[in-house]
Amino acid sequence: MTSPVRALWDAPAAVPPPPRRVWRDWVLVGVLPPLIVVEALARPDVPWGWLWAGVLIALVPTLLWRRTRPFTMIAIAFASGWLVSLATRTEPEFVGTAYFLVLLYAVMRWGSGRAMLGGGALVLVGLIAPALVAPTSFADLVGGLAVVVATTTLGIAFRWRAGARARELERTRLLERERLARDLHDTVAHHVSAIAIQAQAGTAVAAADPDAAASALRVIEGEATRTLDELRAIVRVLRVEDDPELAPTPGIADVRRLASTDAAGLPVDVRVEGDADGVPPAVAAAAFRIAQEAVTNARRHAHGATGVDVRLRVDDGGVRLDVRDDGATAASASPGFGLAGMRERAALLGGTVDAGPAAGGGWTVTAVLPRSGWRT
Repeated sequence: MTSPVRALWDAPAAVPPPPRRVWRDWVLVGVLPPLIVVEALARPDVPWGWLWAGVLIALVPTLLWRRTRPFTMIAIAFASGWLVSLATRTEPEFVGTAYFLVLLYAVMRWGSGRAMLGGGALVLVGLIAPALVAPTSFADLVGGLAVVVATTTLGIAFRWRAGARARELERTRLLERERLARDLHDTVAHHVSAIAIQAQAGTAVAAADPDAAASALRVIEGEATRTLDELRAIVRVLRVEDDPELAPTPGIADVRRLASTDAAGLPVDVRVEGDADGVPPAVAAAAFRIAQEAVTNARRHAHGATGVDVRLRVDDGGVRLDVRDDGATAASASPGFGLAGMRERAALLGGTVDAGPAAGGGWTVTAVLPRSGWRT
């Protein structure tokens, strides 16, 4: 085999994996048999019409497994059709046979490389075999080939598109993990530096002033506790080492600085409520990054908006962030990878991010960072 064919032969199944079954599958399986029966009644001139109708109805359930077993289902369908064609020396002339194209699409969309090559070979044989049973015009052959090529191309195109989106989402997750890890690195380094300074000071005054040494130990205890919290927050965060760009960790104060007017004249109003100083640096950094991304998205996509409201509240439950614009909902509703990054950042701290059209118009982003996730 040539290299491209070998690469396709070894290709894995589609990523991300397909759903096993959705409601549309049951609708399709429920609708097709009655349609085939109606067509058989309306076309009594079709040779062996009721036999073909029975075979097609018996093959309809293959659609339920077309995602998880695409090659097996298309092999069953085409093999059954060939056997009946050879036995009756006729071709299936019902429009209902078009659902075979759904099986072809499935094998190209979700199957492995072997399944794609095998399914393609089966379909080509299916196009050529009728010519051995009964005369087939050149126009019919070319027309059938065009339909098969179009269906195959459609399946491969959607497969490539889904794979590209999955890779982009994974890249976004990795970038957000690195970004959060960088923020946590700076925070932990700050606490460790404070511990080192206090330890040196305590050692220097221990002999002459025991009270000052005890005070230094209490400071060290507090810094060590906060450092432990940050180290727990860094669990499961992957970081690319040797990154020279370690920016200062943003915090709640940076959220307040989002209040401004950009070049397009879109004002941003920020209100912070509660004990913002008591928020751990890692959580404050996450809140800032989410608010920053939400405001950026509003400025880019909220057509017709007159302003953006940013509300951050700190209470006993944790941090809640609401960012809302009053732009056109349809323009704001296009999802992007920034939202995936916000959700990933919040999830690393045990929180959630929800986005969608607001009740009174516009678009809203709500992030919740519960206190239960600050120490996990």
